[in-house]
Amino acid sequence: MAKLKTSVKEMVATARARIEEIETPDLIAMMDDPEVQIVDLRDVRERQRLGYIPGSFHCPRGMLEFWVDPESPYFKEVFAEDRKFVFHCASGWRSALSVALLQDMGFEAAHLKEGFSTWEKHGGPVVFPEPRER
Repeated sequence: MAKLKTSVKEMVATARARIEEIETPDLIAMMDDPEVQIVDLRDVRERQRLGYIPGSFHCPRGMLEFWVDPESPYFKEVFAEDRKFVFHCASGWRSALSVALLQDMGFEAAHLKEGFSTWEKHGGPVVFPEPRER
């Protein structure tokens, strides 16, 4: 296999150098601020298995650009709100790349530096979706 021009590790480091990163305890302190909207980029299966941050909005990573762009047929109104958006994934890699991309689009956002992986360790509340009936 040919060597990649840029590794994902390098891409994440470049993104992190130019975006706002929020530490877990700081985001826990901002949870109840109505001016802050936490956005979960993880896959639906991750949310089901590990739970999620109460009040977070679920935006699967694959739909991000489409849901944020007001000219897209998939646009979600939540992204038109005048709030501080803080994105997260499991470890901070997907969210770092996502926020850098959003910044390139002209959409201001921040991300949870270490992702959901440290949320409970720092005392952050977690809720689980209701089991689906079959």
